[in-house]
Amino acid sequence: MEIMNIIKPVLILGGMGLLFGALLSIASKIFAVELDQNVEKLLRVLPGANCGACGYPGCEGLAKALSEGKAEPNSCVVGGQKVANAVSEILGVSAGEFEKKVAVVLCQGDCDKAKEKYIYQGLEDCRVQTTLADGKKECSFGCLGCGSCFDVCAFDAITIVNGIAIIDREKCTACKKCIEVCPKHIIELVPYDNKAIVKCKSEDPGKLVRSYCSIGCVGCKICVKNCPEDAFTFENNLAKIDYNKCTNCMTCVEKCPTKAIVDATKLDLKENNIIAS
Repeated sequence: MEIMNIIKPVLILGGMGLLFGALLSIASKIFAVELDQNVEKLLRVLPGANCGACGYPGCEGLAKALSEGKAEPNSCVVGGQKVANAVSEILGVSAGEFEKKVAVVLCQGDCDKAKEKYIYQGLEDCRVQTTLADGKKECSFGCLGCGSCFDVCAFDAITIVNGIAIIDREKCTACKKCIEVCPKHIIELVPYDNKAIVKCKSEDPGKLVRSYCSIGCVGCKICVKNCPEDAFTFENNLAKIDYNKCTNCMTCVEKCPTKAIVDATKLDLKENNIIAS
C-alpha cells in the first residue's frame, strides 16, 4: 500500500509532463512564425556586432528593416561599403554611396599640456568625475581620461595615454558608443578621408585658453583668413571646419600657431596624441 502511494503521484506527474510536452510541441508548430528568407540571408552578411549604430536593435532588427524596405542598404556603419554591396545584391536594389566616418576625441590636452584644478582619486569614470566641479581640468571642455569611452568600445579602438583618450582611426567603426557615453561631448564623427581636424572644443576666450592649455584653439582666426576654400567658420571662440568644403590642402595645419589643428593621418602619438603606433 505504501509503495502505491509513492508510485501513483510519480505516474500522474509523468503523464502530465508528457501531455503538456505534446501540447507545447503542437502549439509551437501552429503558432510558429517563419523567418523571412531574406532576413536569414541578410544576417549572414551583416557583421553581427549588434552595436545599434544603425538605429535598430541589433543586426536582426536591421535585417528585418532592410527586408521590409524600411532601411537603406548602406545603414550598417560597421560593415561599410562591403556590407552595403552584399545587402543590395540580396535585395536587388542600389547600394548607394557609403561615406566612411571615424570618431575623434577633440582634445589634445594631456597631462603635459593642460593644467589641473585638483588631484582626482575617485572612481575612474568620466561621468562621475564631471560631477565634481566639472572635472579636474582647468579646461571645462577637456578630456578627463578616465576611460568611460574605452569601457564601451567593443572594437578595441580606444586607448588612454597620458590622461586623454585616443581613438585609432583604423579600428574605429563609427558605432557612436563612445560619443553617447562622453559627458564632455568632445567625441565627434568626422569623414575618414578628411585629414585636417580642429582637435579642441573649448569655447572659452583665447586669453583663458592660453592660461590652462598650451595646445588649445585661442581664436586667432589665422585658419579662417588663410583657408583658400573658405572652409572655416568661427563660432563661440572656436574654429570649425566645413568638411564639405575642405580639400585637405593642409594650409590650416601649417598656419595654426598652437598646433590645435592637426593632420590625423600623419602625426604620431608622442607629438600630437592622434593615433596609437
